[in-house]
Amino acid sequence: MSSRFGQLFTITTFGESHGPGVGVVVDGMPPGIAVDVAAIQRELDRRRPGQSALTTQRQEGDVVEILSGVFEGTSLGTPIAMLVRNTDARSQDYAPLRDVFRPGHADYVYQQKYGIRDHRGGGRSSGRETVGRVAAGALAKLALETIGVTVVGGTVQVGDVRATRRDWDLVEINPVRCPDAEAAVAMATRIVAARDAKDSVGGVIEIVARGVPAGWGDPTMAKLDALLGAAMLSIPATKGVEIGGGFEMATRAGSETNDVFDGERFVTNWAGGIAGGISNGAEIVVRVAVRAATSIGKPQTAATKDGRTTTIAIEGRHDPCICPRVVPVAESMMAIVLMDAWLCQRALRGRDR
Repeated sequence: MSSRFGQLFTITTFGESHGPGVGVVVDGMPPGIAVDVAAIQRELDRRRPGQSALTTQRQEGDVVEILSGVFEGTSLGTPIAMLVRNTDARSQDYAPLRDVFRPGHADYVYQQKYGIRDHRGGGRSSGRETVGRVAAGALAKLALETIGVTVVGGTVQVGDVRATRRDWDLVEINPVRCPDAEAAVAMATRIVAARDAKDSVGGVIEIVARGVPAGWGDPTMAKLDALLGAAMLSIPATKGVEIGGGFEMATRAGSETNDVFDGERFVTNWAGGIAGGISNGAEIVVRVAVRAATSIGKPQTAATKDGRTTTIAIEGRHDPCICPRVVPVAESMMAIVLMDAWLCQRALRGRDR
């Protein structure tokens, strides 16, 4: 199973949604980096369930335990293992789904691939697998900050409601994690309407990296934008990725989308901070399409293992919109990709920047 990501900075996640716990092993963290456990916990708290009435009400503390690789608050350069124990799984809610392939989920394809599956919450296909990614991303963020690289993100669309402003300071003070205060209110209303209808709604999140120097990435197979695309599409429920101007560039002329460099900076950023697969020093901007959550209370037709069909209404605790909780996951995957790119560039040129 493809649970490993990265080349020099590698992460391997483990655990199932309804098992004893989930976590990650991180290898390639340079020695001598200050590891702030509180900072890791803050990132996990941003991802955890039960944050507001707009998210699943599963109550998990998501308390991180660092098992190895850190001594007296500093990375040793050895593998860092982190564990988060599951404490509020309520597996009995999934008993009626043992022999049912839920619509929109990975149940059927998982069964076809492995011949066996954990029906409780989707097993490895569950969004709970992303706990390990966020813990690893927190480490990457701590290391990147030592050279002035930071990552921010937020929800910029829910349904047909779009944010027009980008004030990243607003993200953590509204439950939608939107950088536009006015749009955040409308987004929350849209999510509540979906929840009350026992349905769900999708959206778009945007992730921005600041301070990335020119030169990270590769001109061919390991293009920085290709790696970011793979990272984002590995997140559950993601269905599309844009870099910079993205699909809008397909409707415009080259004279409109060629970024002008004045010798010190790029005047525009249609390229999203990446040219020819290599960072150009501008902000790296990535947008990710997130599908509507597949677990809904509205009755749906579902297939059964014996080839029949049935009608189900999925009970339990589920997000009516997963965008707010995907934001810290996508930030983490951005940080992991950039951390790996930094180490690769340092190995190539023998310098940090």
